[in-house]
Amino acid sequence: MTKRKEVLGKIALAAKAAGVDWELVREGAKHSVYQLGAQARPIVVGRHAEFGNRYAETVYRQCEETLGKGWWR
Repeated sequence: MTKRKEVLGKIALAAKAAGVDWELVREGAKHSVYQLGAQARPIVVGRHAEFGNRYAETVYRQCEETLGKGWWR
């Protein structure tokens, strides 16, 4: 299990290192929508306190277009 806070923190650090913006666009009832850089596609993150490792990887894969393939490893 991976904590939501850890997933968001890891993305924020990678975005800062890459020189792109990582910002919250809106809060939904069951998810939050983030924007990574000038990427047109929103990044959707569930509002659970903990994620399964597969779900965390799914969120990381949404960021690959901007941060590069396999950036989280």
